[in-house]
Amino acid sequence: MFDILQQWYQRHFTDPQTVIFAFILIVGVLLIVFAGTHVMPILVAIIIAYLCEGLVGVMARFNFGRTVAASVVTTIMVATILLVIFVLLPLLSRQVTELIRELPNMLGKGQQLLLRLPEEYPDYVSAAQIEEILTLARTELTSMGQRVVSLSLSSVVGVITFFVYMILLPLMVFFFLKDKDQILTWLAHFLPEERRLLHTVWAELDVKIASYVRGKFIEIVIIWAASYIAFALMGLDFAMLLGLAVGLSVIIPYVGATIVTIPVALIAFFQWGFTSQFGWLMAIYAFIQFLDGNLLVPLLFSEVVNLHPVAIIVAVVFFGSLWGVWGVFFAIPLATLIQAIIKAWPTEELVAD
Repeated sequence: MFDILQQWYQRHFTDPQTVIFAFILIVGVLLIVFAGTHVMPILVAIIIAYLCEGLVGVMARFNFGRTVAASVVTTIMVATILLVIFVLLPLLSRQVTELIRELPNMLGKGQQLLLRLPEEYPDYVSAAQIEEILTLARTELTSMGQRVVSLSLSSVVGVITFFVYMILLPLMVFFFLKDKDQILTWLAHFLPEERRLLHTVWAELDVKIASYVRGKFIEIVIIWAASYIAFALMGLDFAMLLGLAVGLSVIIPYVGATIVTIPVALIAFFQWGFTSQFGWLMAIYAFIQFLDGNLLVPLLFSEVVNLHPVAIIVAVVFFGSLWGVWGVFFAIPLATLIQAIIKAWPTEELVAD
């Protein structure tokens, strides 16, 4: 056993660059795992600055100074955030309030439908099974209500923290964009002079991760807008809220579209029942999902991410359990990072060559 471990070590860790790179990875992972909540605003600012770097570079090529370009991009970012806060969030809040108000009526209709099942299908469904389902649903709703109350009680601290971050985040993004070269030069002093492995991994990731995150943002906006327009034209209640849910569902590959179909179908059913309007709405919704999977995704992510579906699902589950929504959103870029590291990791034969 010792000989096997020794051979594995000699095969993969004979290059000093490998040891240094492994040390950097371990330190980075430990920092994110154990101090993620404390450094999250910094990480978010770095990610936003990284994604905005392309626009700053384009403006720099048109003889704009880096300070001017960083100021313009930061201003656009702040304006977008303010638009979301003062225009979009109030609309979503109203629709959430209306949905909560309508929820008892929906539950009543659902209960009536369930109670009819033992009469219509006595060989398959019993009254005791229906009662058990209803009891479970009431218990879950009570628990959900308690969680909402506890969340509202702690929301004051969250609001204060949010506004503090609203001030700090644009400042950090601005300085990361403006002083990018100075920051990178300062960080380079802590790295070894021979950085071939780091350059190899970064060269592959620089294009893929930036393209993926930008493409995913564009995909969310397009699917959200298309779903909202379709739902609004059909007269579906809570069109903006459901459109946002459909747009955000693309964050989770393969699973998100399936999950978000349930509320869309339920609200459409409670509004129209099994009518032609319900059928047309579900057909349009299925068409949007078809265009997303067969046109939009290949167009935005062609050759960007080359991962097996199993690897994508495992990455979503693993990183989502670690960091919640952020872990789900960045699961595929992180999986791409791991793939690039494995691909570039030198072995004994490569070092010998």
